[in-house]
Amino acid sequence: MKVPIFQVDAFTDHIFGGNPAAVCPLKEWIEDETMQRLAQENNLSETAFFVENGDAYELRWFTPEIEVDLCGHATLATAHVLFNHLAYKKDEIRFHTKSGILTVKKEGDRLMMDFPTDDMPQIDPPAVLFQALGIRSDHVFFTNDYMVVLDSEEEVLNLDPDFRLLSEVNARGIIVTAPGSEVDFVSRFFAPGAGIDEDPVTGSAHTKLTPYWSRRLGKDILEARQISKRVGELTCRNKGHRTEILGKAVTYMIGEVFI
Repeated sequence: MKVPIFQVDAFTDHIFGGNPAAVCPLKEWIEDETMQRLAQENNLSETAFFVENGDAYELRWFTPEIEVDLCGHATLATAHVLFNHLAYKKDEIRFHTKSGILTVKKEGDRLMMDFPTDDMPQIDPPAVLFQALGIRSDHVFFTNDYMVVLDSEEEVLNLDPDFRLLSEVNARGIIVTAPGSEVDFVSRFFAPGAGIDEDPVTGSAHTKLTPYWSRRLGKDILEARQISKRVGELTCRNKGHRTEILGKAVTYMIGEVFI
């Protein structure tokens, strides 16, 4: 069996930037174990698989270790593949996912994703979180991720976590964020428990970052930068219960997988 595969760099306008995702169109679903092994073999932060279903698509995402409920950059990559390589003609794509119906629309030279907002309550963090990050903060929030707010972009940039310790934190991942010097806010995202020490650009994290920074800065349209080594650029719009995330994507590779 041959499975088409596309590798797309998301949240960037050039290859070798943003966050790479693999995208595999399927005619019908294959075994979960096979999808997980493909994701492991790809060794990217996410591999997306999708199947056409009427006027929409079913979409699933796998890290090298687990299936996840929501992934932004691989959704952006999937929409990019449909619009640019699979002759999708409409302006909006609807995806059925574990996080409900997600839509992606063309907006100028960018794609706009409409995701559910995740407004995080403030909590008292476990000691291992600060121990692993090597910093402290009075502003820590949690749902399925931790979000740690620092004072400056430089502090976020200089983080050097102990990933072994960080993998002991009971969460999908850890977001660290601060005001940006050139954008409204910056962030980094760590998920060693899911097999990803640092994710280059994390769309889903911005459904948590957006409501916080929108309140703090008093604005509903925010320019964001994820300051990993690859760097990602995003525009986020606070729509209350929904968050709109805009970004660009470019194709790096097209091929076939033999399974």
